[in-house]
Amino acid sequence: MPPRSRVTIRDVAAQAGVSVATVSKVLNNRYGVSPDTFARVTAVIKDLGYEASLVAQSLRNRRTNVIGILVADIEPFSTELLKGAADAIRGTGFELVVYSAGGRTGDPTGWELRYLTRLSGTLVDGAVLVTPAVDLEGIPGTPVVAVDPHTGRAALPTVDSDNLHGGRLATEHLLSLGHTRIAMLTGRADLKSAQQRETGYRGALASAGVPVDENLVRRGDYDAKVATESARELLAGPDRPTAIFAANDTTAIAAIEAARELGLRVPEDLSVVGFDNIPESALCAPPITTVQQPIREMGHRALELLVRLINGEETADTHITLGTELVVRQSTRPPTP
Repeated sequence: MPPRSRVTIRDVAAQAGVSVATVSKVLNNRYGVSPDTFARVTAVIKDLGYEASLVAQSLRNRRTNVIGILVADIEPFSTELLKGAADAIRGTGFELVVYSAGGRTGDPTGWELRYLTRLSGTLVDGAVLVTPAVDLEGIPGTPVVAVDPHTGRAALPTVDSDNLHGGRLATEHLLSLGHTRIAMLTGRADLKSAQQRETGYRGALASAGVPVDENLVRRGDYDAKVATESARELLAGPDRPTAIFAANDTTAIAAIEAARELGLRVPEDLSVVGFDNIPESALCAPPITTVQQPIREMGHRALELLVRLINGEETADTHITLGTELVVRQSTRPPTP
């Protein structure tokens, strides 16, 4: 008879009717698997004669002293966050490795799951996920901290900022200047931060007695290309807004460029407020009024929390929310009469 081909973890998952991540949990005796599922997967492993790789077996009970940071792309937000994580890792005995999906966000199969399944227990002792686009309960059991988490129920430890308050601050600033036709370029719909910033925008308008014009709420997706198209549509019409609140600084910069293309001046013809306070926001012409979230501190706190979890230390607070504040610069002014 021909030799039997080697059984893989995917074979086990298919036979048991579960995900690869669930099989990984069973193999590593991690939390998050029901007794019935555990028994079913164990039976399939025995029936198929599956053997985990010798590398995984040899490393399962050993430290790699490596922490992974998983980012969808290397862009201003993740760059600032990485600086904070790099500061926090000094003196911990761990090394930091960055894994990038190259901008492949919105992947329905979850690039984070694939990376974590590949790295879990063999190459890293834990991971920080930056703006994950998956249901956090579906991630393998290796210690993980999520920064700017998905909109699903956060089963994992998280670090984010007070995005709701920040959205209100941005909108209230524009209202205080006398603007009432205030547009918004929203963020990534799958992230809690985007939902909260929009909720803050809507709440501030409601408190001021200004009805929300749904025609002024357009997609930004935290993406310059998407935001540019939306800003052009907003500003090309006869009843254009006098101000735009962009859900991050990258899309605020895109809105300013779109305004210039249409012959509009910022802030004389259009006021713009961003969110994040990345270094580029202060270098723009004009410098952008923005909501500051402490991005470096978020990276620092996420790394500190993860190290405590890896070391098995008691952690009182595993859901950390940091404050936001308005930074007023030269991209906003009262509307021209």
